[in-house]
Amino acid sequence: MSRRSRVRRVRTSLALALGAVLTAPFAFATPAAAADPYTVTPLTFTVRAGGRSCAVDADLYRPDGVDRAHPAPAVLATNGFGGSKSDGSTDAIGKAFAARGYVGLVYSGLGFGRSGCPISLDDPRIDGAAASRLVDFLAGERAADDGTRAGFVTQDGEGDPRVGMIGGSYGGAIQLATAAVDHRVDALVPMITWHDLAYALDPNDDTAAARTVPGAFKWQWTNGFYLLGEGQTLLAPSLDPSRINSLTCLHFVTDACETVRTLNSGSYPAARTKALLDYARGVSPVSYLSEVRTPTLLVQGQADSLFNLNEATATYRTLTARGVPAKLIWQSWGHSGGMTDPAAGELDLSQGNLETSYVGRRILAWFDRYLHRRTGTDTGPAVAYYRDWVADPDDTYATAPEVPALSRTLYLSGDGRLVGDRADVTAGSRTYRNGPLPSSHSESSLAGLIGLPDPAPYDTAGTYLGWTSEPLSGPVEVAGAPEATLRVSSPRAERVQDSGNAADKLVLFAKLYDVAPDGTKTLVHRLVAPVRVADVTKSFTVTLPGIVHRYEKGHRLRFVVAASDGAYFGNRGVKPVTVSSTPQDTGVLRLPVVGG
Repeated sequence: MSRRSRVRRVRTSLALALGAVLTAPFAFATPAAAADPYTVTPLTFTVRAGGRSCAVDADLYRPDGVDRAHPAPAVLATNGFGGSKSDGSTDAIGKAFAARGYVGLVYSGLGFGRSGCPISLDDPRIDGAAASRLVDFLAGERAADDGTRAGFVTQDGEGDPRVGMIGGSYGGAIQLATAAVDHRVDALVPMITWHDLAYALDPNDDTAAARTVPGAFKWQWTNGFYLLGEGQTLLAPSLDPSRINSLTCLHFVTDACETVRTLNSGSYPAARTKALLDYARGVSPVSYLSEVRTPTLLVQGQADSLFNLNEATATYRTLTARGVPAKLIWQSWGHSGGMTDPAAGELDLSQGNLETSYVGRRILAWFDRYLHRRTGTDTGPAVAYYRDWVADPDDTYATAPEVPALSRTLYLSGDGRLVGDRADVTAGSRTYRNGPLPSSHSESSLAGLIGLPDPAPYDTAGTYLGWTSEPLSGPVEVAGAPEATLRVSSPRAERVQDSGNAADKLVLFAKLYDVAPDGTKTLVHRLVAPVRVADVTKSFTVTLPGIVHRYEKGHRLRFVVAASDGAYFGNRGVKPVTVSSTPQDTGVLRLPVVGG
């Protein structure tokens, strides 16, 4: 392989790994035909966004037979991080829906492809405002720079086009950002995207403290994105000059660079911490969902250590609490892989299975109901989740009227057992300590996507504590986010927790394993729950990442609390931790058990 080919391969791998949409799942295949049943017109729009003038590079897909006398609803979409309107995972959206009779407008997001202005992380005030100008075009209120107008999109009123949005990750959050500033958008399908970037990039699963105390920096994913963004000068040498911000922050808005620098510093003094949390949340749906009124079908991946199931669940609960029509699907694949054989019922549009996959049919029904206004269309159950243990492709998805609730409680015994009755808890204490280097491994976040091996998850003796159940007498099916309530003792952490720098607070990592009869351990989708304990003198509750998993008969559940994890920044200084248990005062683990 030539050096140029190797460079091209690495560039492509990074764009897929760090970009927010995976090529295979989003390579939309159109129905077989002698010729494409649509025309494609490249367009450029000059828009004002965030106080800047930005060029937006777009492609307009117009189905055959659609004109002013025969208008059609529109689908608006943009790329995942690192992509553009022209990558296989983005232009495929325009092709797929144009082939099904929708007008498509697919564009390169600000800071990517041939579009201008710095990367602003789907900020509704910038990226959302730019997308709103494209809705103006679909409404017939403005022309492209070359004078092209769209007079063939269905209108709900003067200046109000019938338009839906679909896309993944970076192309998912932009939908919510747009709907927050432009209520003309009629339907959203955000896939594998975030609710709160502070949680996604610096997660703290201490439920009560997460709003004010930073978590453990997810350094591999975050720096991968950051390097991809700052490397645009090399990756896209003909980029629009307006994409240059400054010599110290080339291609992102300044606040984004400052946020990454704070995270990489490993230091959290109060003022910088507040700035970090305020900015990360300010560009996230968590801060503006109160302005979103658009019916939303959320699709999130079970295999996703970047944006886990809890992200979409939080968005779903926020929207439905306000009465916004919303439904939730937990599919198999996400940023960490997980794509299954389409024959097993999963959406893989590169195989052309939009109509024949469960998620594909749900998407088509959503647009049918809210874009074609066919009010009799059944848009499916409130909640659905993929089960990898079901062989029948017509039955791989289970459904529920709401997100499964915590329904089973287990207790952490002092002798390392996980028991079902508080009376069975044995009194006892055990201690672990962290070292100067990570001693536990969950994943190498980018390994699989750039062709590197990734060791199986492990924990080093002396640096973690585990609690293990008896072998199960029958299968147990879990769907949702487990929750643990813990009390620990760490005098060294207690002495420095009020230092004024949150980085001095105790960090730990909670996780659930499936232990087979032969002793083989599986960390489900390699997911962990980082915790920076706000007050080590008090008990605290940890919300683990959501999972959908079947523990088979004879297998054992194992709950682990570890001192470190190589995918995250951890403790500053060595902090021994002791966990004590008595029948009257012990940690508990709650599971959303849906079967068995």
